[in-house]
Amino acid sequence: MKTINFDELNLCNEILRGVREMGFEEASPIQAQAIPVAMEGWDIIGQAQTGTGKTAAFGIPILEKVGRRKDVKHPQVLVLCPTRELAVQAAEEIRKLAKYMHGVKVLPIYGGQDISKQIRALKGTQIIIGTPGRIMDHLRRKTIRCDHVDTIVLDEADEMLNMGFREDIETVLEYIPNTERQTILFSATMPGPILEITKNYQKPDAKLIKVVKKELTVPKIEQYYLDVKRKDKVEVLTRLFDFYEPKLSLVFCNTKKMVDDLTEVLKGRGYFAEGLHGDMSQAQRDRVMKSFRNGKTDILIATDVAARGIDVDDVEAVFNFDIPQDDEYYVHRIGRTGRAGRTGRSFTFVRGKEVYKLKDIMRYAKTKIYAMPVPSLNDVNHVKIEKIMDKIGAMIEEEDLTAMINTIERQVNESDYTAMDIAAAFLKLYMGQFNENSEAAGAGADFDFENTGAEEEGMVRLFINIGKAQKVKPKDILGAIAGEANIPGNLVGAIDLYDKYTFVEVPKENARDVLKAMKNVKIKGKAINIEPANAK
Repeated sequence: MKTINFDELNLCNEILRGVREMGFEEASPIQAQAIPVAMEGWDIIGQAQTGTGKTAAFGIPILEKVGRRKDVKHPQVLVLCPTRELAVQAAEEIRKLAKYMHGVKVLPIYGGQDISKQIRALKGTQIIIGTPGRIMDHLRRKTIRCDHVDTIVLDEADEMLNMGFREDIETVLEYIPNTERQTILFSATMPGPILEITKNYQKPDAKLIKVVKKELTVPKIEQYYLDVKRKDKVEVLTRLFDFYEPKLSLVFCNTKKMVDDLTEVLKGRGYFAEGLHGDMSQAQRDRVMKSFRNGKTDILIATDVAARGIDVDDVEAVFNFDIPQDDEYYVHRIGRTGRAGRTGRSFTFVRGKEVYKLKDIMRYAKTKIYAMPVPSLNDVNHVKIEKIMDKIGAMIEEEDLTAMINTIERQVNESDYTAMDIAAAFLKLYMGQFNENSEAAGAGADFDFENTGAEEEGMVRLFINIGKAQKVKPKDILGAIAGEANIPGNLVGAIDLYDKYTFVEVPKENARDVLKAMKNVKIKGKAINIEPANAK
């Protein structure tokens, strides 16, 4: 099926802005088929599974309809969902789509809420999304009046029937005459009772739209998820890069803006990263892909649509920086690794309610995604040492080390050092670590202050994830460090401001205190992350 972009669907500019801000570039199959038909006013029987983009498929047409009658501050659309979670989720998505449609009010209602507060909140609401029982309750109380309601949506109708809501659904449908309303029904399956509802409560010429997702197989991939706060995602991502050191990595984001922001931050930390999304010219995309294929770029950050056609056998890890909006996308994403008989790894960052989405993905893909903890800095160091020891073992087996052995023997004979002392010093030098005993050093003992790219000798360069875009000035950085770490301002060195991040140099002997003191500080009202910078 030909892919259709949202700007081909004749949507109003306000909705298009909302769609773009949510990161959608092209319509999913159910959206591409249902939106034009719904906007023409037809009743719809839609068969589609969870995770196909159904909410936008009915949300966009009802917003287009309400947008033409924004001055009518009464209920115009009722959406019935089987659970409070789905009602809240649908309301959140429709609000995002309606972000630039001033005067459109969306409200989720469900049992368990204080009904008197609901009644007050209903004032001026045009789109009501709720569970059948609670909507029926309001209709009976006349706190929802149907004088202006011209659209009813039944979302996940088969699930509502399974939960015993058939009578409630039929009661709600009876409130609005069939001839005066548009009825949109979505269901993953079409059992007899659903077909009876469509026959009794929809117009005879209702359009059937059927999108059955293909069965997709998950290749030989180790799949993990990590519970990560949004503000910690970059830190966790870089920790995973350092821990696993994949040859090539793909990082998926849901929006073009996130691709740009993440690319800039990773480049600022010294990683060889490039972004790929739909706003780039073909020449730019070709350049980025060539760089990724030949290994000059280690990390490719992309949106789902832009990543189409990426066929690189050496991708060892896929990172879902944002959980995919469609279950099918998950399988497409992780299938970029584990190619040609190789094994691969995938890591998905989730937080809070996103765990439910992850469970949907596991059911759909018939796969297991295992929880894993975030590797600590000690874990990263341990892995680095293991890899160094492997290299050393290979070198001992394969190389002629006679000249080096003679040098070490001479040093042992001429000094009080043992061969073990010299080996340990070489290892530490190779690691570039400045590790003190963690118990004696306290917080921050894991920080590496040896290789931060500082211009001035005796200084340490620190990275802060805030910059010009947040209207930060050098004096803000200087004031925060001097004030919080209690060091004289004249000891702070160069401050280099970029759009999204800042580098600042401080004396090495103060670096640990600065990191500790700045841990929970806000600059310009924004919580910050501060850490040693990577070498330039």
